[in-house]
Amino acid sequence: MLQNDAVASGEAVQEVEAYLRGQENKDLLRFITCGSVDDGKSSLIGRLLYDCKLLFEDQLASLETDSSRFGTTGAGTLDLALLVDGLAAEREQGITIDVAYRFFTTDKRKFIVADTPGHEQYTRNMATGASTADAAVLLVDARKGVLTQTRRHSYLVALLGIRHVVLAVNKMDVVGWSRAAFERIAADYRAFAGQLGIPHVTCIPVSALTGDNVTRPSDAMGWYDGPTLLGKLETLEVASDALSRPFRFPVQWVNRPNQDFRGFSGTVAGGAVRVGDPVAILPGGRTTTVARIVTLDGELEMTVADQAVTLVLAEEVDVSRGDVIAAAQARPEVADQFAAHVVWMGEQPLLPGRGYLLRVGTALVGAQVTELKHAVNVNTLEHLAAKHLELNEVGACNLALDRPVPFDAYADNRATGSFVLIDRISNATVGCGMIDFALRRASNIHWQSMKVGKAQRAALNGQTPCVLWFTGLSGAGKSTVADLVEQELHRRGRRTMSLDGDNVRHGLNRDLGFTAEDRVENIRRVGEVAKLLVDAGLIVLVSFISPFREERGMARALLAEGEFLEVFVDAPLAVCEARDPKGLYQKARAGQLPNFTGISSPYEAPEAPEIHLPAGDEAPDALAARVVRELERRGLIPLDDWTI
Repeated sequence: MLQNDAVASGEAVQEVEAYLRGQENKDLLRFITCGSVDDGKSSLIGRLLYDCKLLFEDQLASLETDSSRFGTTGAGTLDLALLVDGLAAEREQGITIDVAYRFFTTDKRKFIVADTPGHEQYTRNMATGASTADAAVLLVDARKGVLTQTRRHSYLVALLGIRHVVLAVNKMDVVGWSRAAFERIAADYRAFAGQLGIPHVTCIPVSALTGDNVTRPSDAMGWYDGPTLLGKLETLEVASDALSRPFRFPVQWVNRPNQDFRGFSGTVAGGAVRVGDPVAILPGGRTTTVARIVTLDGELEMTVADQAVTLVLAEEVDVSRGDVIAAAQARPEVADQFAAHVVWMGEQPLLPGRGYLLRVGTALVGAQVTELKHAVNVNTLEHLAAKHLELNEVGACNLALDRPVPFDAYADNRATGSFVLIDRISNATVGCGMIDFALRRASNIHWQSMKVGKAQRAALNGQTPCVLWFTGLSGAGKSTVADLVEQELHRRGRRTMSLDGDNVRHGLNRDLGFTAEDRVENIRRVGEVAKLLVDAGLIVLVSFISPFREERGMARALLAEGEFLEVFVDAPLAVCEARDPKGLYQKARAGQLPNFTGISSPYEAPEAPEIHLPAGDEAPDALAARVVRELERRGLIPLDDWTI
């Protein structure tokens, strides 16, 4: 008996292992479903799962219960959409909100499908789902035809590099299986897809409710002789051209378990490499050869796209996380400026000039949008003038980075041509982008090395250069305190320069207003000027409201550690409004000054300023004394008798 049980157990193990090997050898297709609201995307995926017999008994039992509570298909009928709509809000409203991923398999292929939302306010969710897809199933309601949302999703599909679109004309049962309705919709969509440059479009009439042409041919549509939806997905030729691309290997980790081994771990993002092949380390450009290709299961002679490996190089070269190991004869671009399309995902708008973090591949760098060339109306494809991007909007931008990085155009390599933008304060992902090309100016402009630098100028001035950044509400006393501090520094023989908000707007920034976009640019320019003056060896006093933490952080990032001192001139709004030396609060209250800080525009107080001045409680000379004492304490100026 025990022997028979052991034999049976062994056979079962062999069957499981054979099944797993079979799954490993199957091709994997990633696709998304998208379309207008209530076109039946979730119902279609539910139908695929149900007809492929991929549901367990407990799932079917749960589906029956949920269908009676939330179903929209009538009493006693399974609402297959509920297999995918997992959020309570989705079930209650009968719509898709989040991206829902599902895995299923047939005898011919494995699939990962992303059910993406149709509502315009969830465009960012759709972009997330499409970023890794090989194909898109775009649903159209046979009663409504090609709608605005259909065009929007098609534009995003094209923008994100998806080359295969299956147009599923759903709810054919509702229009009486009309061939004319299907052919009219198919013709309209093919014409639109041609404008977008989508090369492969297949149109299929289906009914997700009844299952016609989803997994089985339809008896009701004998006039259609094309493939079913599942048949098309099983045979769709999306063989990745990753192997034919040049070799790309973003370094994720420097693998140094002991002193005898030094390798570089990551995932191959394109092409292939063999032991002995020449490679270049970018952005530096140093060349060497591949000595070994190491994996957990042993060493390889060659590695190809999508494999996770550790490369050992023939020479001891400087390689860090964020670098790219690439084919020596086919290198990616290396630049600190490029043009790109950005899909904005942040609740706060994208503002040109504001500092963000940018992750491309495994590299993380500081970045700014230097120019917003236009926003794209994704419903009409019209290019619109814009000064910022709101949530879910798409725009064409120029970006500048704080150091050069290696990259490819998104059309050439999705892995090394895509990036995300990250908020410096919250660390939230606020945008994703597709690189179009490097800007020519990035390769034409080079930093000119000079023999006389900041250290030499500071030594000649006999002082430690720095920036005192006075920030606070209008009327808090920033300019008054800064002027008193500069007088004392001047008395001591210190060399200074003052940049006052009102004074700078008479010249350098006279073209700027007080919108959020102009305020960001105002501070960006002043920050760059302050940096130049610090390089000249001066102590720089900057007096600006500078209401946004992001921009004060951007100015700080321009300078070396310890060179930027944030001085918060802290006076309550009521005190500032009572002073109102220029009558600005009175005008703002009367509605004559829009975007006035503290009234109709926010002020973000510093969270950890180097110097905090209680401007509502002390006189300006006492506040100035606090600043000078702090400079002495930090060793930025020598101790002295003083007159403030």
